[in-house]
Amino acid sequence: MEKKQQDLKKGLLPRHVQFIALAGMIGTGIFKGSSDTLHIAGPSVVVTYLIGGLLLFIVMAALGEMAIANPDHNVQHLIHKAFGFRISFITGWLYWINWILVTVVELLAAGSFLQFWFPQTPLWLLSFICAAIIVGINLFQVKAYGELEFWFAGIKIFALIVFIILGIFLLLGIIPSDVQEPFKNYTAHGGFFPNGLGGTFSAFLVVMFSYGGAELIGVAVTETQDSERVMPKIVKGVIVRVIIFYILPILIICGMMPWNTVTGADSPFVQVFSSAGLPGAAHIMNFVLLTAVLSAANSGIYATSRTLFSMAQSGSAAKSLAKTSAKGIPLAGIAITSLCIAIGIYFAYVTPSKVINYLMTIPGFTVMVVWIFICLAQLKLRAAYKTKPGFLVKGFPYTTILAVIGLSIIFIGFLISPSNLMGSSISILILAVLTIVSFIMKKTV
Repeated sequence: MEKKQQDLKKGLLPRHVQFIALAGMIGTGIFKGSSDTLHIAGPSVVVTYLIGGLLLFIVMAALGEMAIANPDHNVQHLIHKAFGFRISFITGWLYWINWILVTVVELLAAGSFLQFWFPQTPLWLLSFICAAIIVGINLFQVKAYGELEFWFAGIKIFALIVFIILGIFLLLGIIPSDVQEPFKNYTAHGGFFPNGLGGTFSAFLVVMFSYGGAELIGVAVTETQDSERVMPKIVKGVIVRVIIFYILPILIICGMMPWNTVTGADSPFVQVFSSAGLPGAAHIMNFVLLTAVLSAANSGIYATSRTLFSMAQSGSAAKSLAKTSAKGIPLAGIAITSLCIAIGIYFAYVTPSKVINYLMTIPGFTVMVVWIFICLAQLKLRAAYKTKPGFLVKGFPYTTILAVIGLSIIFIGFLISPSNLMGSSISILILAVLTIVSFIMKKTV
């Protein structure tokens, strides 16, 4: 009986995990963040998305290989196995902080999208209702989380597919619009690289944050049925998903409107739907955006509670957090996460928006750190595999080393960017505090 109270249940079906991987990549990063990347790099941002997608593919391949070679090990376990307590402690708590911040902001965004239909209702109340619903769902079996994420992801994927088909018809003139000679928009406003290669590189900071969340399958792997068969399929489809769900929509947006007219006030997706004369375009996109942020919040509750569970197993958090309910749910982790989210929503509501913007640079910092250590863990653990997995990263170790170098360059660019000075300072401070605490904790574990 005791064993049951210490284990997570393998309740995630293959279709759940496949859509969790999709949902991790498709969110506000593409629906809203695309306006930011277009402003930074213009049409050349498709190059940024493609290179970022290649780096993501290597990270996911390394993660998939390790997960198959080490059954019942998630990201936290793998990093602990490769580098021991201290690195595992630092990356684990960084990842937890990352998802807490993301979840708070996504719930606030959900409240703001609901205000489109309920303008008289206070933002804090709508956000609190969304939080209560998402937390409630995560208190059931993990299958409930997977099922909700499956449908959230399905809505986002359907919306993007409709957008792509509609956009292609508009560009080719099959559907009439006000846009004259759309293909000239790719070069008519300062060229394909309007802000030079510097602008293309600067967009990496937003692009990599947009891709953040795809690694969540490495957290979910210990609760996934038949993970040895599922993981390779998900990894191999990464590049295809990047092309379909990021590059094609960006190319359509750049063709339908001059890149320098994308202000960010409205989602560029709304502008394209509106130009097609689609009735209720604003309501449709508001619904899609709402599902996108609720999906991210749903994943946030899952990621934070499971990260605390894994850290408790390795001694990086209180042992009581390693206990589960009869349904295999880490209730203590969900309770702590819920409390932090409630506090975060309160402070976000009473503080100036700039404070939240500064804090939201931390997830970009965290994603880079976690991805780099996933690659480094694979470099170290490959020689220690007891059995050779059926899926291996091609061109090892050069492919993985290339990813580490690429991610490190982007990471350094993030730190020294003047626009991220405050966020970088906060991130470094958090990293320094966690490092000091890891030395103290090492003596007591």
